[in-house]
Amino acid sequence: MQSTDYKQQLGKLIQENRNARKMTQSELAKELGTSQSAINRIEKGGQNISIEMLARISEVLESNLVMLNHTGKINFRIHGGKKLHGSIEVKTSKNAAVALLCASLLNKGKTTLRRVARIEEVNRIIEVLESIGVKTRWLEGNDLEITPPARLRLNEMDIEAAKRTRTVIMFLGPLLHQYSDFKLPFAGGCNLGTRTVEPHLVGLSAFGMNVVAKPNTDYYHATVEQKSPSKTIVLTERGDTVTENVIMAAALHDGITTIRNASPNYMVQDVCFFLQKLGVAIEGIGTTTLRITGKRTINQDIDYYPSEDPIEAMSLIAAGVVTDSEITVKRAPIEFLELELAVLEGMGLHFTLTEEYTARNGKTRLVDITILHSKLTAATDKLHSMPFPGVNMDNLPFLGLIATVAKGRTLLHDWSYETRAIYFTELSKLNANVEMVDPHRIFLTGPTKWKAADVVAPPALRPSVVILIAMLAAPGVSTLRDVYSINRGYEDLANRLNKLGAKIETVQGI
Repeated sequence: MQSTDYKQQLGKLIQENRNARKMTQSELAKELGTSQSAINRIEKGGQNISIEMLARISEVLESNLVMLNHTGKINFRIHGGKKLHGSIEVKTSKNAAVALLCASLLNKGKTTLRRVARIEEVNRIIEVLESIGVKTRWLEGNDLEITPPARLRLNEMDIEAAKRTRTVIMFLGPLLHQYSDFKLPFAGGCNLGTRTVEPHLVGLSAFGMNVVAKPNTDYYHATVEQKSPSKTIVLTERGDTVTENVIMAAALHDGITTIRNASPNYMVQDVCFFLQKLGVAIEGIGTTTLRITGKRTINQDIDYYPSEDPIEAMSLIAAGVVTDSEITVKRAPIEFLELELAVLEGMGLHFTLTEEYTARNGKTRLVDITILHSKLTAATDKLHSMPFPGVNMDNLPFLGLIATVAKGRTLLHDWSYETRAIYFTELSKLNANVEMVDPHRIFLTGPTKWKAADVVAPPALRPSVVILIAMLAAPGVSTLRDVYSINRGYEDLANRLNKLGAKIETVQGI
């Protein structure tokens, strides 16, 4: 808990360390990607500081301002049962950011990504990029500058950082035309026999890439014999990362590539808009058929704004619904929320939308969504996801959470993940009525009379946020332990929810 005295003491400590480093407030602000006025407020004890921000300040000042317990785990203490109010702005997309970081490897010039979410997943990719020679620099306002070397040092890759993110698989497409033989680590060195990266391999093999992971190894071995696709590339799975990988391979192919069964999802569109700014011609954005005219080389300075995150927007909508609060979710990408809102409207949710306006990337359609007091009933059909334009797979957990406050019995079918539906059983600790049918299907019966509980966050991003939101609705004090998964995908979520009237404390060592 950050009392006024504590914040003043911490601010004084930061000021003393900054002065010892002979840094001005402006210089510290620049290193942290924030404003000088924010540093001034922190040093005067006038601003709450998240653990993540404190860790960043410690790193810049080269001083241990905070010591974590031996486990290094961060926990949330939630004082629930409070109504939320006001408005909250959606941050830029996590999935777009990590894909664009990979796509920056295509460009020999300087890439500046604007308003990037400062989250653990982004940090891991930055660590990997820097280890192979890419220079990155945070600018004010969470802008990220990326400058590549003349040649990447792939043999010096930070293996541990790479293993902590699945995103590194999206290095395959950008590196395909630049290196003929290289290795990429995969998360976890399981001995599962010879493994290939299907369906990535299906698309990338059209350009001459072969990828395999041999038994008793913990890396993918890629070899390339350059060739041009001889026919249309049909993806065997309409996956987001698969589509992005093949798009990035096509971007540096000096010719025309046609991709069918492509994902038209939000992060894929962001990659396409970015590549268009780099001079790659792409037809069919937003559809399942893409026609890409690539370039032999890409070398230009570019700045690009990733669009807002529809999954975060859905999380915030769920927070309003589950706590029965009237809040406004601003800058929501409506194209990727329309079906979810239609499902909720069928369950009785009342909300209003503003007129559409354009995101900073000049392409994505945004609206502000105001959630109103509603009495919900169970969905008449089962809740399930489909590739875009269906209900987003990452939004399905939030629809399931909302089903717990709806009157009646709802079937949720999470077919795309082997174990994610199981995590809903954790809500039973908060008094939700959850019946497990099998690892993919559950029944949720509401409305729930929430009660406080102590829960260890699942090792999965969306289920962890689902539990956090349920705790906001539960009267009393709940504890959510080890929230790394949340910090991996959401920037400063606790403090942002606190500004809506929640009371979430960041605590350690309990």
